[in-house]
This record gives sequence, C-alpha cells and structure tokens, in this order.
Amino acid sequence: MTTFSVSTTSSATVRADRARVWDALTDTDLLPRLTPYLKRIDRTTDDDGVVRWTWHLISIPVLGSIVSPCFTEVMTFDEPTRIDFAHDPARTDERAGVEGRYDLAEVADGTYLQIALGISVELPFPGLAKPAVQTAMRAVVATMGARFSHNLVRHLRAG
Repeated sequence: MTTFSVSTTSSATVRADRARVWDALTDTDLLPRLTPYLKRIDRTTDDDGVVRWTWHLISIPVLGSIVSPCFTEVMTFDEPTRIDFAHDPARTDERAGVEGRYDLAEVADGTYLQIALGISVELPFPGLAKPAVQTAMRAVVATMGARFSHNLVRHLRAG
C-alpha cells in the first residue's frame, strides 16, 4: 500500500446569513444530499463530549481501481465561526482520512466561507504511480467541491 495525498482550499461569499450556512454544514442528514460520492455520515458523541463523524463514500473509480472510503473524523465546533476536523488517530484500521476546516465570517452581503482540506488515502498502487493517482484524486476532489458548492448555494436559496 502507498499513501497518496492531495489538498485543496476554496472560498466564496455565500448570500445567506451565517447561522443558515452553519446549520447546513453541521447537518449530517443534509450533507450527503449536497455532496457527490457521499452516501452517509454517522454521528457519535462519546462520554467525554468528543464528536466523531464517520463518512461513508460510494465507490469512486481511481485508475481502473474502485475505492469505497470510510473514515472517522474528530469534529470540533466553534459556533458560529469555525469547524475543524481531523482523522481519528484511534482508527488505525481506516485507509483514508481528512484534515481540514471550515471558516465562516459575516460580511455585508452574506457569509464568507473558506474551506481547507487535506485528503490522504492508502491505495494498492506503487509509489511510482503517485503523479497519476494524485491527478485522479485532484479531479475527484474538484468535482466534489464544485458540485457541493452549487448544491449548497441552491439549498440556501431554497430555504
């Protein structure tokens, strides 16, 4: 197995108040409807108040191989300005993980939203395949991001 990683950042002003954007980004039932390839999110909170979201993705084609990642993120919420997430270090059985955050700020015409993500996944490819695999991963992440953004804006307009 080889670990492959890509990262992305994006930002935009969303024409909705910050509370509505926050509600959408923290709704584990809504997010799979907004995010391509995302089947569901299981949310748990342990006795110490630690919130974990387990993300279940559908099958994603990568260079003739099919990947169906499932990964658990420790979530930290600083309402209404920031959501941080990091792969749960206790989940050594998972071959994928994401590190990142959402930053939200009120602006005159809505909410400024910035998203930063780093995605890592172990795949059965040799290290020499890194350029091709990372190109494929970037394409999947770009598609997911563009469609998520479009769907989020549409959801916020409808509400």
